Amino acid sequence: MKIISVAIDGPSGAGKSTIARAAARELGFTYVDTGAMYRALGLAASERGVDMEDGEALSGLLAGLGMKIEYIDGVQHIFIDGRDVSDDIRKPEISMAASKVSARPQVRQALVALQRDMAKRQSVVMDGRDICMHVLPDADVKIYLTASVDDRAERRVAQLKEMGTEVSFEEVRADIEKRDYDDMHRETSPLCQAPDAHLIDTTGFTLEQGMDAVISYIKEKAHVL
Repeated sequence: MKIISVAIDGPSGAGKSTIARAAARELGFTYVDTGAMYRALGLAASERGVDMEDGEALSGLLAGLGMKIEYIDGVQHIFIDGRDVSDDIRKPEISMAASKVSARPQVRQALVALQRDMAKRQSVVMDGRDICMHVLPDADVKIYLTASVDDRAERRVAQLKEMGTEVSFEEVRADIEKRDYDDMHRETSPLCQAPDAHLIDTTGFTLEQGMDAVISYIKEKAHVL
């Protein structure tokens, strides 16, 4: 069977992870949440007091973390030093830490190599900030998934409440706007829509509608039944 790669880019809070996970499940592909890798490193750097502007220090930290991705009941879990940090990396403060460490070229080089290797060995749905342009430039299917800032903030607030974290809409909206700016203006692999990526704007969509739009396009483009 042919190995198929699906690359999904887009800004923070666009629903990439949830929709990409659903698409992978529907298609029988492996889901790879690249953002979780950067979040895990950001968490480790935050906990251990490592300077997030120091690429060499972060690279050294990453090399010793023993970062692993495992699939438990079809769900991706990420581990550092044998500890499952899948829930911890979703805290609001870790979003900014992930943005900071992801801007370091040494970090991106190491993690991109790991991500490309995963795509060579199996059919994947991979989401992140620079998958279409940089990580998997030859992907069979490329999608840029986005939504308005307000929509993304509302979704994020609801998600955090489900996790037991109470935050204000204004706080989350400001965090998303800053994350967008940082991601789009970083020197290494800035967030942008690849020329050959298909734009899907889920503003006003329910989660199910977003999933249907993405899965339908993947099936059409990759000729997957």
